[in-house]
Amino acid sequence: MNADTGISVSHVYKSFGRETVLHDVSLTVSRGEIAGLVGNNGSGKTVLMKCICGFLRPERGEITVGGKRIGKDCDFPQSLGLIIETPGFLPSMSGYRNLRTLAALRGLIGKSEIIDTLRRVGLYDARHKSVAKYSLGMRQRLGIAQAVMENPDVLILDEPFNALDAKAVAEMRALLLGLKAQGKTILLASHNAEDIRTLCDNVHEMEVHTS
Repeated sequence: MNADTGISVSHVYKSFGRETVLHDVSLTVSRGEIAGLVGNNGSGKTVLMKCICGFLRPERGEITVGGKRIGKDCDFPQSLGLIIETPGFLPSMSGYRNLRTLAALRGLIGKSEIIDTLRRVGLYDARHKSVAKYSLGMRQRLGIAQAVMENPDVLILDEPFNALDAKAVAEMRALLLGLKAQGKTILLASHNAEDIRTLCDNVHEMEVHTS
């Protein structure tokens, strides 16, 4: 495999019962690239992302992340940040404490990295507020924070700008472009054409498969 390849999906098929959701899907995302994933509801964008993350296993095909085959060399990518569907947090705990609890699972980062990440996503002043008192946009920012806080090599982001106002979207786009400049591999699904136009180097269109 090319050393500059961050994500490789080769001839992947995934079905649920009689419904084929992914039919011979192939794509490549290079390191230092933001690739867009577009398509109508039901086209399999989220299913593909879950396969890349190792949460679902395709019946056929091969997925490689960071040079390792998912399901063969490893069950899950080693250096991965993700937002898939609505980020879930413990509402009784503060934003900081939620991130601290998640970070403790792998022990890769400490307080200073978490605080720095909260600054980067605009939640520093609300770090001690309980998530129950966060707006939807603040929860989405916290979701982005948990995805990037461990400085992963690969980011899988499914509609990461949901519920964000225009100012927040601009700030989070700038954050992603900064990560791209650092050489991160980013796969982004969005229904917003402006997100795709502004951020993505390449765009992969998915279509609803009819058996």
